[in-house]
Amino acid sequence: MHYRNLLAFAHDIAAAAVAWLIAYWLRFNMEIPTAYVDGMLKMLLLAVPLQAALFWGFGLYRGMWRYASVPDLQRILFAVGLAALVIAAVVFMAQLQYLVPRSVLILDPVLLVIIMGGSRFAYRAWKEHQLYGALHLRGQPVLVLGAGDAAVNLLKETSRSEEWRVVGLLDDDPAKLGRVLNGVRVMGQLDEVAHVAQQLQVRHAIVALPSAAARTRRRVVEAATRAGLNVLTVPSFDDLLSGKVTVSQVRRVELDDLLGRDPVTLDSAGLQGLLSGKAVMVTGAGGSIGAELCRQISRFQPRRLIFMEANEFALYRLEQEFRDNFPAVDIVCAIGDVKDGARVAQLLSAHEPVVVFHAAAYKHVPLMELENAWQAMLNNVLGTYRVATAAAAAGVEKFVLVSTDKAVNPTNVMGASKRLAEMVCQSLQRPAGTRFVMVRFGNVLGSAGSVVPKFREQIGRGGPITVTHPEITRYFMLIPEAAQLVLQAGLMGRGGEIFVLDMGEPVKIIDLARDMIRLSGFTDDDIKITFTGLRAGEKLYEELLADDEHTLPTPHPKLRIAKAKPVAPELPGEILGWLAQAQPASDDEVRGKLRLWLPEYNDSAQSA
Repeated sequence: MHYRNLLAFAHDIAAAAVAWLIAYWLRFNMEIPTAYVDGMLKMLLLAVPLQAALFWGFGLYRGMWRYASVPDLQRILFAVGLAALVIAAVVFMAQLQYLVPRSVLILDPVLLVIIMGGSRFAYRAWKEHQLYGALHLRGQPVLVLGAGDAAVNLLKETSRSEEWRVVGLLDDDPAKLGRVLNGVRVMGQLDEVAHVAQQLQVRHAIVALPSAAARTRRRVVEAATRAGLNVLTVPSFDDLLSGKVTVSQVRRVELDDLLGRDPVTLDSAGLQGLLSGKAVMVTGAGGSIGAELCRQISRFQPRRLIFMEANEFALYRLEQEFRDNFPAVDIVCAIGDVKDGARVAQLLSAHEPVVVFHAAAYKHVPLMELENAWQAMLNNVLGTYRVATAAAAAGVEKFVLVSTDKAVNPTNVMGASKRLAEMVCQSLQRPAGTRFVMVRFGNVLGSAGSVVPKFREQIGRGGPITVTHPEITRYFMLIPEAAQLVLQAGLMGRGGEIFVLDMGEPVKIIDLARDMIRLSGFTDDDIKITFTGLRAGEKLYEELLADDEHTLPTPHPKLRIAKAKPVAPELPGEILGWLAQAQPASDDEVRGKLRLWLPEYNDSAQSA
């Protein structure tokens, strides 16, 4: 045993003796009668060894006083409490010749806990003052927004940091106003951040509300940024629970924090049954949604995860990520084009996946609109048909098509091609066999084709930020959220449904640009916003449902089922026959066919 542990053991033996003597002293008002002195000393020789043995047995000397904590105090309470019971039993069962006052049997354990616990925490306070006391005067002054458990843990961590010095707390709970947490006072409500920051001359704020509703966090961040503060935040509640990060690992507020999306509740048991121990295939695995689907699927311990991807570099990056972060997952990295039916069939036959998530698609609206319309049709419609029919032939249980809100009343080739892909899957649904499930959602933040990377690059160059139209509006969600809901829809789908994700409130792109400017530490005067006009095939507003569709609720609050009109039996064959022609069709020919097959397609619309 280390000499420090022996010193601690000796301290506790001395504490036991002192507590016993003080208990007598207090019992007799500081004057112990001579008749009780002999019994006091004889019981001392019995009680102290007994207590020492129990202290040792409870492992009180495995830790270090410098890190004394509540669990240490709990062990002391248990050891002292048990010792008190044993001593009382000895006194009353042994029928000793000398009297032991019952009040002494009560006072002794109380005093002993105070001495043992107090010594440990006093030592810890002294050591921390020695190590960190001077740090309280260093660091940049900062306000902490929130006064809950996360804030308390943050205060403990920052007390040891040279970087931050917390000077005040803000919280909306009236019961906390004026209270002091770890030496820091709650100075007002969250909306008073501008006033308090000016009063304390603070330029930084840390949002410590990891479990608050997304709308609350957005309101707080916006108030702090309007006050001109550099706003940071603690990690999300999910990250804290997972143990990946600690509350002290503050980071800059990202656009994701302002989106106003609450966490997704997954049917983990159901997904475990669908995916655990099974082979699962993801097409377009190297894309934003495809890669995130792979990450989310890996949480459910699939037997094998097959990545199908046409882009060699994207597949290589995904392989390296999984080798480093998910070494236990058996992965298959398959280069292949979804239009290559033989390659798809080969993979399905070799690995026998029970679920196929079809995320491969051309999604960029302006690129697909001009010069590439035929390729959009081949990849999005014919590619979907090839994978879907191969899945049905191989006996795959579920085929999940990742679709888009742009398939609703489409004004562009990309959206129209995805609606045709939905229709192809609808037409393949049979009473038995593979169940085809379609999932529609809007834009995802941070994806390869989203405006966020473009805006970030433009801000880095000093502006201007280019927005196509001051009124252009889109639905946005986070990539992990979209992937989780695709999994959930895949689990719930019984075949033939088109699931529509709850995209929340639509977001104006100009507001998104302004948020990014503020989060980058600039103002609208520093970074200008210019308007370039709507691009080919682009419309002002996106929709999640066509005019002649309606939705039905599902057990999941973020998923609804769109009741789309039935597909004419002859239509898929006509579409696929046309796509099988050797000569590529022109953009105008493609649009003509789309107008014929999709009455709701309006390529002249610039708003909807």
